[in-house]
Amino acid sequence: MSELVHIVGSLENKVSKLLHKLDLLKQQKAALEGDLQALRDQYEAAQRTAEEWEQQYNSLKMAQSVLGSETNNKEAKLKINALIRELDHCIVQLAE
Repeated sequence: MSELVHIVGSLENKVSKLLHKLDLLKQQKAALEGDLQALRDQYEAAQRTAEEWEQQYNSLKMAQSVLGSETNNKEAKLKINALIRELDHCIVQLAE
């Protein structure tokens, strides 16, 4: 009988340790999920910043071309033609 009591006590101890480990793992998981969300937010902010910088770069590049830089003159004309085609397409869609 005492052996059975010892086995049951041992099992209770092991179950208690496992439950404690489970709680610790749940806490770690929650912390990691929080870290992951923070990193995702940082990544999205960095993406938005990069897109803004790229737009500014393209705007500056276009402004420089329009101001008469000989090297970018062809590129400016192509960009203007692309914008005109896009406007024409929009007008056609609005007319329909």
